[in-house]
Amino acid sequence: MTKTTKLLLIFTLGLTGLSANAALPPQVEGAPLPSLAPMLEQSMPAVVNISTSTNVRIQENPLMNDPVFRRFFNIPNNPRQQQKNSLGSGVIIDKDQGYVLTNNHVIDKADKITVTLSDGRQLNAKLLGTDPEADVAVIQIPADNLTALKVADSSQLKVGDFVVAIGNPFGLGQTVTSGIVSALGRSGLGIEGYEDFIQTDASINPGNSGGALVNLRGEFVGMNTAILAPSGGNIGIGFAIPANMAIRLMESLVQHGEVRRGLLGVTTQDLTSELVKAFNLKNQHGAVVSQVEAGSPAEKAGLEPGDIIVGVNGQEIKNGSSQIRTAISLLQIGDTATLEVMRGEERKTLQATIGKPKRPQLAGDKLHPLLSGAMLGVTPKDQVEGILIEKVDQNSKAWKTGLRPGDIIVTANRYRVRNLDEIKQVVNPNAPLLVNLQRGGEAFFVVLQ
Repeated sequence: MTKTTKLLLIFTLGLTGLSANAALPPQVEGAPLPSLAPMLEQSMPAVVNISTSTNVRIQENPLMNDPVFRRFFNIPNNPRQQQKNSLGSGVIIDKDQGYVLTNNHVIDKADKITVTLSDGRQLNAKLLGTDPEADVAVIQIPADNLTALKVADSSQLKVGDFVVAIGNPFGLGQTVTSGIVSALGRSGLGIEGYEDFIQTDASINPGNSGGALVNLRGEFVGMNTAILAPSGGNIGIGFAIPANMAIRLMESLVQHGEVRRGLLGVTTQDLTSELVKAFNLKNQHGAVVSQVEAGSPAEKAGLEPGDIIVGVNGQEIKNGSSQIRTAISLLQIGDTATLEVMRGEERKTLQATIGKPKRPQLAGDKLHPLLSGAMLGVTPKDQVEGILIEKVDQNSKAWKTGLRPGDIIVTANRYRVRNLDEIKQVVNPNAPLLVNLQRGGEAFFVVLQ
């Protein structure tokens, strides 16, 4: 036996003896071993597991969607359905009101939401509001002996700060992973409509969505939302919505049931090296104003095409147009936006009062009695043209007929409808209504009668 083999054998035997006969001592040379356990004992009860069930229509032969075909062959108008279940996580923010913060994609279109606490209790949750563009939702559970997380100021985070992710990956139950803040202010990823992510290497996996990212004091600094996984597995690049952003959106959802984003009325573009040279700028921070809408709050504040926006409400613009868009999205109608602007070599401070967006909407009961409880709008430019179901009250007629937020009415009574004026012309409030709905990747007919 060689000397090296003897050393390896001794080392292996030593490790085996340690694991079999002794635990690590509570102290080494009089100093306690560092541990996150005391902090986690306080924090983990505030992170909950969320399970949802959704009734999904089973795809059938297209002829089965034709009410004339069904009537001719006397086929009951009872579409086949199956139940779809999903898992995620949430964070108790207000123990007295029972408010739980989670991702919109965790509870999207769910018919039933069940929350499981760390002590094993299972509670039915009520949906208070969602913001799909920022992927935030708020649900409410009975406020009975709950634990809430203390919220930290996420603007104070720094790259290199230690963080811990708590959630329910793959339905395993509460799981803790640790890492550091890898980057701040990540945007332009195409994950959400409004992005200002904390990037972390703490492992985030499916089921962690909606869970908590906490600092070493156990304070809520972010909500785990997404991962970058080109191979399908975790590679140490996870993203969390900053606590400041999530809480601001939560307050609006609790108060209004939706996020009432206002209008600044300005179009900006990122600074390229060519634009920096053309505008004779000293650095590449900020975004250039390319258009100002007539009569908008931006025009009234004195903003002009060619201005370089370098700050919004004390926040330096480092990530261009996407950062400006996100900063404005957190402001409500009537709020003041303080804009730091470079105009030539002169730095100006302009103040704009956020206005009401010009977005056509129509209450469902104004169109048809069975649409009562739904708010109708028009689809964004990047979606198929149609009537967007923006909001549906869960106890309303519209919900009972099967309509859900995010559904798109493509045809009404067999007429193609692209805007609210067109659907008004083809709907008779005193007759049954046949609509062709698009929901995600599927389309089907629904008869409201």
